[in-house]
Amino acid sequence: MAAIGALDVARPRERRLFRQRKGFSDLRDAEILCRYRLDRQSIYRLVDLLRYDLQKPTRRSKSIPVLTQVLVSLGYLAKGDFLSEVADLHGISRSSACNIIAAFVDAVNLRIDNVKFPIGMALASVKQGFKKKCGIPNTIGAIDGTLIPIIAPAANEAIYVCRKGFHAINVQSVVDHKARFIDIVSKWPGSTHDASAFDSCGLKTFLEEHHQGHLLGDSGYPLKKYMLTPLLRPTTDAELRYNNAQSSGRMVVERAFGVLKSRFRCLHKIGGCLYMRPDKCCQVVAACMRLHNLCVDRQVPLPEEPIEEADDVDHAAPQVQHDRHAAAYRHQIIHLFM
Repeated sequence: MAAIGALDVARPRERRLFRQRKGFSDLRDAEILCRYRLDRQSIYRLVDLLRYDLQKPTRRSKSIPVLTQVLVSLGYLAKGDFLSEVADLHGISRSSACNIIAAFVDAVNLRIDNVKFPIGMALASVKQGFKKKCGIPNTIGAIDGTLIPIIAPAANEAIYVCRKGFHAINVQSVVDHKARFIDIVSKWPGSTHDASAFDSCGLKTFLEEHHQGHLLGDSGYPLKKYMLTPLLRPTTDAELRYNNAQSSGRMVVERAFGVLKSRFRCLHKIGGCLYMRPDKCCQVVAACMRLHNLCVDRQVPLPEEPIEEADDVDHAAPQVQHDRHAAAYRHQIIHLFM
């Protein structure tokens, strides 16, 4: 037995194999934009911003560089590919890619604080932008919800089935006139109605208390002084012109969703679905929206035409009491289009 133990000790150690890692500096600018959705300088900016969170202390000589970690994460978000394909492209294992993407999402949500509701002069600029866009004064944003496909969760599976028949999370977003996200609520199961999600959010309480202006929402939302909705049955020319203007201002949020899902295909059905727990999926959506704002601020172009997001209204809204003051306020706005 001692001789057998000696043979085990003397067995030579297997040499570790490292995959070939893809060089970033050799890629053309157009290839970088198509593959990662951000331009070269924006990617280097992300590397500097997230370095502290992604660079782990290790004694190994083959640790994964922060640049590679950022590229792996952006590649997954941009294409919605299987982890194994993203990992092979960048010369790392599938398990490493999984850990890297999770750490990247957490770091983006921690370090990039660019989803903020405007105040002061910034809010005045948003109102001016919407007035120029659709002619409706005192507009502070356009609101809507979008469905993000996910894999069927193990717990409470039924509540994640949306009205379109697939498992999803319902993400509520408010955008400004530049299609930047200024408020997001990423936590609701797919079966949640948009009006119910808004009724439970902090933004509603803020608008009720501070009277900053109104949002533009579709007919799935209740009419309030802080929420202008279209008329269901317009009869006069002024009402028709109001509806057209309200739709023109509201469509900015649909365009923002289309650009978001074109830039990060993991959020669209053509990219499959997010193979994570619902809570992690919500964090991924929030990270993508922060990256979207980064791209808008840095004027990063889209490598392709944005996905068309249909103005799909869920009319099965919760019953709400008619608001006479809101109806009178909307009538004052309609009077501007006479």
